[in-house]
Amino acid sequence: MDKKNALRAGALAAGTTLMMLLMSSPALALTRDDGDDPGTGLSVIETVGLYVLIPIALFVVIAGLVLVLDRSKEEHRVTSRNIRTRSKADAKA
Repeated sequence: MDKKNALRAGALAAGTTLMMLLMSSPALALTRDDGDDPGTGLSVIETVGLYVLIPIALFVVIAGLVLVLDRSKEEHRVTSRNIRTRSKADAKA
């Protein structure tokens, strides 16, 4: 029964992929639309800067702000110093 469902799912995925490939013709990208005025292309350095370096820089800035502006209490932080194996009720007894 399990093989039958897997075969059915595989056939559905293959059929869907094939239909998507047939329906999205890349030849339509070559024709220009009315009013289309493309600019100059980006160089490799501009592309890497725009799609790699700027997102990494934003991630570092946001992570740094989160670390610097963290106002949580020290006793709520999980570190190796404040891990206790006994509960407070057992410790008093």
